[in-house]
Amino acid sequence: MAEFFLPRNSKIKKGETHAAPAGAKRTKTFKVYRYDPDKSENPRYDRFEVDLDSCGPMVLDALIKIKSEQDAGLTFRRSCREGICGSCSMNMNGTNGLACTTAIEDLSGEVRITPLPHMDVIKDLVPDFTHFYAQYASIEPWLKTKSPTPAGKERLQSPEDRAALDGLYECILCACCSTSCPSYWWNADRFLGPAILLQAYRWLADSRDEYAGERLDDLEDPFRLYRCHTIMNCANVCPKGLNPAKAIAETKKMLLERTG
Repeated sequence: MAEFFLPRNSKIKKGETHAAPAGAKRTKTFKVYRYDPDKSENPRYDRFEVDLDSCGPMVLDALIKIKSEQDAGLTFRRSCREGICGSCSMNMNGTNGLACTTAIEDLSGEVRITPLPHMDVIKDLVPDFTHFYAQYASIEPWLKTKSPTPAGKERLQSPEDRAALDGLYECILCACCSTSCPSYWWNADRFLGPAILLQAYRWLADSRDEYAGERLDDLEDPFRLYRCHTIMNCANVCPKGLNPAKAIAETKKMLLERTG
């Protein structure tokens, strides 16, 4: 998958190897993608040998150790370290996931780490989310109502209506699903992708929202919604165990019921 991250007409060059400290008995090699668009150099893979006996259990622990002890210039995103914020989404041994919840012991052999596929790279393991966030803003991801707000109280839901949002609101916008979707790779300029379409359905399924018709009108497009071919990569890689493909199918069902 390395070619997904290459600037046009460039090749991965041979990188550097950083050895583990002398005397390390249990080591793991991490092959990490390195690229700085501000420099006139091709991307490369650097190898880092990490002493597992002095490292935490997760891939993010290894990256933090590498940055602290071997190469301070290594660049990646991270924040909560608990699978909540989605900041450390990346590709590890060919599969998208969160570095903070991916155990080193679950990855066999040399661990290859690259940015999320088919996104422009800001530096090293940091992809550019500008387009992804613009698509998210385009679905107006907030409660929209036409009726007056009830005086002195919230807009209430029944337990059953609230339960309808389970499996939707938990999305952390890590983009693991969208960047694993071939349809999104090919049509990211027009297809909203699994993550954004799951978020769109989250508001369609909310009993308090009163703009379902307008939201459906906005989604009814050959590309924005209907490029999904139910490949199911999105559900397979979601670190929260969500199923964007199901949300997309439910949206299509709502459109069909409205016209039928």
